[in-house]
Amino acid sequence: MRLFDLMGALSAAVTPNQTKVHLACTNPDGENPLDVYRNEQFDKWQEKQTRFNFEREYVLSLIQLPEKSRWLFVGVYEQKGSMERGPKHITYILNALPEFENLAGRLVLQYERLARATYRDAETISEELLVYELRPESLLLDEFPGFKMVHLSMQNLTRHVRHNSSTWRAALSSVAGVYLVSDPQSGKLYVGSATGEGGIWTRWCQYVYGKVGGNKQLRELVGTAGVERADCFLFSVLEIADTHASTEEVLAREGHWKRVLLSRQHGLNSN
Repeated sequence: MRLFDLMGALSAAVTPNQTKVHLACTNPDGENPLDVYRNEQFDKWQEKQTRFNFEREYVLSLIQLPEKSRWLFVGVYEQKGSMERGPKHITYILNALPEFENLAGRLVLQYERLARATYRDAETISEELLVYELRPESLLLDEFPGFKMVHLSMQNLTRHVRHNSSTWRAALSSVAGVYLVSDPQSGKLYVGSATGEGGIWTRWCQYVYGKVGGNKQLRELVGTAGVERADCFLFSVLEIADTHASTEEVLAREGHWKRVLLSRQHGLNSN
């Protein structure tokens, strides 16, 4: 199936003659757009150009995968002009079209890139852009590595929660237990616990949407330095239990880890 046939089923407005294709590849400086995308910086990265590369109504963005003939669909953007124009730079205003958001990071294309050009008028290659597979999850998300290997940054946790990562949600919502929040800037630790329905997943979702949960010292730390202070926090699992384990049992294990890690005396636990 051709990509533009699939796109036409979602939006008749985007046609090859109106579209510029951005074939994002590793640049001469070694910057890999796939890494940029995984860090959720691709949109800003793409908007900055050294030439007038996006002088069409729409931009179709693809990232080359390690297998050179495979390309990851990032999205379709409406070109709304520019903020800056100079002899060697231009900053475009590109708005992602919501009709294609469900395919972003999941749709993989087959395309043999024979020319070196990374910006192509879509009608010149539209017949060659073929759907290869639709992945169940976005490439933004890594698979759950097992409870013993969890060591997750706040940025990564936020990504998994907001994309509702199936492997992470299934694993962490199935267990209660004791977890650790580490602050690399101060070296201090916070030991917490999660019980009941939704387990650790539900508890960690509260950190994403509330940044620091209900802990007094974490709230004070973030309240003083700003919410960005929480971005460096790291999350790991110390011990798991069945979600039907009693609250008293889990709290007892939480207390054990606080004593072992001295998180009351030298860390971020207040009790």
